Formats: sequence, structure tokens, C-alpha cells
Amino acid sequence: MSMAGPQMFNSGVLRHGIRTCGNNVEPEFRSCFQTIWLQTATIKNGGGKTIKHVVLSIFFVLVCCLMSSLAFADNKDIKITFFPGGGEGGPFASIVYNGAKLAEQDLGVTVEYVWSDWLSEKMISQFKSAIARNPDGIAIMGHPGDDAYSKLIDQARAKGIIVTSQNTELPKNQEKYGAEGFGYVGASNYSAGLNLGAAVLNKAGLQSGDRAMVWGLLNEPSRGLRTKGAIEALEKGGVTVDYIEISPSVNSDATQGIPVFTSYVVSHKDVKAIILDHGALTATAPNYMKAARKKPGDIFIAGFDLSPSTAKGIKEGFINAVLDQQPFLQGYLPIVQIYLTKKFGFSGLHIDTGAAIIDKTNIDMVAPLAEKGIR
Repeated sequence: MSMAGPQMFNSGVLRHGIRTCGNNVEPEFRSCFQTIWLQTATIKNGGGKTIKHVVLSIFFVLVCCLMSSLAFADNKDIKITFFPGGGEGGPFASIVYNGAKLAEQDLGVTVEYVWSDWLSEKMISQFKSAIARNPDGIAIMGHPGDDAYSKLIDQARAKGIIVTSQNTELPKNQEKYGAEGFGYVGASNYSAGLNLGAAVLNKAGLQSGDRAMVWGLLNEPSRGLRTKGAIEALEKGGVTVDYIEISPSVNSDATQGIPVFTSYVVSHKDVKAIILDHGALTATAPNYMKAARKKPGDIFIAGFDLSPSTAKGIKEGFINAVLDQQPFLQGYLPIVQIYLTKKFGFSGLHIDTGAAIIDKTNIDMVAPLAEKGIR
């Protein structure tokens, strides 16, 4: 590569949590808990399903039970601070926000939204302020990493504040506080990077010795694992990889990356593929290509996360492959996690929101949902 310019699901703990809650909640819940218990036992004893499937099936059955029984419940006294991640109105953060907002409405809780412009330092500062306001729970983006967050999470837990995470894993803190509701909702960053890198190798027809560029966030400890995975997948295929770190200004405003992209493409005329490890940069890719006077297909462009702009770029041919990590779930489920822990003492759940490759062959199925801010 050259420079160009958890704690996983513990079935025993969760079964114990369900059993305990089942003894302390209204009778109408108990049949739901019994259903979940039987489903868990069945999956554990056979059927070939993975632990992830167990988590998801349990979680969504439970959520359905809660929604049906608490449809008109008033939980406004439960106060949650939620980090959608980017700037307000950003393509990825808006979908995360939409998911969290729906969970807020469904559960009747009170949610404060904190926008961080994807800046790790800002996330830490805002987390400190959130702890001082003493909400019932805080759902954080993991970009600053375990070490940066550790002491603050200790402080929050000492005050009885539930903490959970989304989008970027904090495995050390999840292991430490998983039994107290610290979970994770999001993709496995390293695996997601590997998967997209492998897809680019295949779909772009890259050969050993070909040149590609990865524009990512290696400087962020946990978040950078996705960039690392993408680079390793390409290099495993013998591709020469140029790397550019996303600057703070571009991280906050993807349009600031136009001169960076143009300068690279002009000086590396042999580049065959570019991976943009950032949802907003991916959404802006058509503008990057036009600014560099490139037509659709001149360079194979791959990135992460769907948005209306990204869906349009795929249809137009400017964007050739996108790994979708379903950010709507990264908004909805952490709110539910904090609610379940606060109300019933549930432990944290580790939920992988998936890694589907979206391209011209399947964009028509998901584009309408992207337009609605759901995918």
C-alpha cells in the first residue's frame, strides 16, 4: 500500500434474562417470553441456525410483543440521548435518525439527538455533556474507540446511565458492561471492508498489478477496520493500492473532497477502481466523477451505504457497487435496547445489520426505500 497524498451473544445470559423478566411482568407478556424461550431451545438443539439468527429472532419476537402490549404506553419519563453520527441532514445520519425517531414514537420515550459531524473529538465532548445531563441511557457511535471512551463509560455506569453503541464496535466496553445493557447494532467493520474489497476485485475484473485507490479512515481505531479490510482484500488479489486518509473537513462535508478526488485521478490515469469508505463520499461520487471529467464506467467506483443520491448514482452508472449496512436499524434498535434494559433489565445484544452488495442488478428493489429514508 502506498500513501497518496465483543462480546458476542451469550445464550445462557439472555435466556436467564428472559426467564427473570417473565416472572416480573404482566401476564400477557409471559406467553411471549415462553415463545421466545422455546424458540431459543429449538434453535440451540438443531436446525443449523447461527447465533446471529438466534439473536435476531429473539429480539424481533420480543419487540413485537412489547409493541402490541405497550402500544399506548406513556414512557416519556425514560430519557435517552442518541448519536446519529454525522451532520444533521447528512445522507447516512438521516437514515439512522429516521430509525431512532420511529423507535421513539413506537415506545413513547423521550429522545435527544446529538449531531457530531463524524468527528471523534466532538463525539467525546458531546458524550461528556450527555453524561452531565443524566439521562436514562445514551446510544453512542463508536468511532473514537474503546480507549477514548472507557473512562467516560465508567463514569456513566457509576451514575446508573445505560450505555450502548451503534455503527462502530467497542468490544472492550461491550465485554465489560454487556450484562448491564451495553450492546452493539451495526455491521462488522472489518468483514464489511473485506466483503466490499472482494466484490470490487471480482466485479471490476482487477488483475495483479492493476491500480486502485482507497479513501478511508485508518486513523480511527475501530472505524478504520473497514478501511483496513478493503485494502487487505485488494492487496490479496495483487492490486497496487494507493491510500488517502479522509480529512476532518471532508469527513464533515463530502463536497470538500472534490479537489482531492480530481487531483488524484489526474495524477493517476491508470487507476481502475476507487473505494470510498464513507457513506457521504459515496453519495457524492457522481459529482466527483463529473468534476474529474469522467464518464460512467471510466473508473469502477465502490462505496458504502444507500441514500437517494447513491441509488441515483448506481442507476446512472457512476457508482458500481455499494455495501449496504442498513442504517435504519442502527437507529431503531439501540433505542429499543436501552428501553428493554431500563424497563426489564435485559443484557446487551450484539446485532450485525448485514452486508448486502447493491449494484445495478438489484437497485430497483431497494431504491424506493432509499427515497423514503429507510434504506
